[in-house]
Amino acid sequence: MNGDNAPSQQSSAQPSPQPQLSQQQRQLNGQDYKTLSLAALGGALEFYDFIIFVFFAAVIGELFFPPDIPEWLRQLQTFGIFAAGYLARPLGGIIMAHFGDLVGRKKMFSLSIFLMAVPTLAMGMLPTYENMGIAAPVLLLLMRILQGAAIGGEVPGAWVFVSEHVPRSRIGLACGILTAGLTLGILLGSAIATLLNSTLTPQQIVGGGWRIPFFLGGIFGFFAMYLRRWLQETPVFMEMQAHKRLADELPLKSVVMKHKTAVVVSMLLTWLLSACIVVVILMAPTYLQKVHGIPASMALQANCLATITLMIGCVAVGMIVDRIGAGKTFIFGSILLAAGCAFFYLVAARDPSLLFLGYAVAGLCVGVVGAVPYVMVHAFPPEVRFSGISFSYNVSYAIFGGLTPISVTLMMQITPIAPAVYVLALSGLGLLLGLYLYQTQSRRRVMLTESAQSL
Repeated sequence: MNGDNAPSQQSSAQPSPQPQLSQQQRQLNGQDYKTLSLAALGGALEFYDFIIFVFFAAVIGELFFPPDIPEWLRQLQTFGIFAAGYLARPLGGIIMAHFGDLVGRKKMFSLSIFLMAVPTLAMGMLPTYENMGIAAPVLLLLMRILQGAAIGGEVPGAWVFVSEHVPRSRIGLACGILTAGLTLGILLGSAIATLLNSTLTPQQIVGGGWRIPFFLGGIFGFFAMYLRRWLQETPVFMEMQAHKRLADELPLKSVVMKHKTAVVVSMLLTWLLSACIVVVILMAPTYLQKVHGIPASMALQANCLATITLMIGCVAVGMIVDRIGAGKTFIFGSILLAAGCAFFYLVAARDPSLLFLGYAVAGLCVGVVGAVPYVMVHAFPPEVRFSGISFSYNVSYAIFGGLTPISVTLMMQITPIAPAVYVLALSGLGLLLGLYLYQTQSRRRVMLTESAQSL
């Protein structure tokens, strides 16, 4: 365990001390803010491409599947294609992370955007089931898989990129800002979906209006790729490259063999993150429409508000974790997450007068996920950091994030409060992880004190 509350097994692969020690007490400067801004904006535009699908899931389900199947089966198949993007994340993420640890963070950081823009644009051009039959959902599935491969390298790459640019004492804030930037992509998707649902009739949406956000996504992707031309390689990677300290074996092999504890903790934290984002933010608008009869425009407006408070929560949690550590942050954050989501699902969702307040509170509490990258960044040494985070995050998201919408949809056949049950269970997991991180930090402090006394 290192001094940043994260599990680490760095005895076999120590990080390069020079670039980290030189930045220990440094404050954020103009170049740091430029890097953060460009990385966050590019990530937002790419994340928009990945999630816009879910905001039009109901329409896509009507257009890409036979009209005579049961509604629950239509939803299951639609969310199944949505989940395929998560299942494809590990392959793209692991490959890009491998080269990111060997040839540079920036190159892979830019490649991921291009790989996202092309299938997003193609999805807006796809024929429907009425025109192509079963080939339509098959093509949709293929494009979704390509999107998943691209996003698999984007999120871990972004966390590594910004954390290696900023001072160590501001890594939590930087990761919180970047996570808020990624969340901005969700807000952008929600805002565009709200605008279309408010200005177009349902018939116009079905008739072709649903294609507009995918066309915009393709344009956004190429614009984001252009923005990243102005980014510089990270000081940490350049230092390792100059001193020939890059991984001397397959980075993924080193991660699996030498950093098992870090991988397990990172995967469990990713499960918590996926539960919060997928259930509370991405699935909730459809849930409000189908279960509680909330109009689409109202549900999406509430979702925009929740996403804004989520962004605020991510930045606030990033500042907090830099000051008090990951252990305490997850202990208190998980308790607030459980309380906020219980209020939203069990009270506010049933009362339109409380909907906006309840959803805003839930979004703010979901901000605890802003501390997840902080733990992951500190869990792996620089030589294998990209691969370690990418492997843990993407495999976990493929398993838990990909299966979450299917699991919750099936659970709703038993109880309409299935989303609340799922999130509350994961809040318990977050509490346990917080206790573990706090206990590990406390043990390390005792060891440091005893070591100092012996000297």
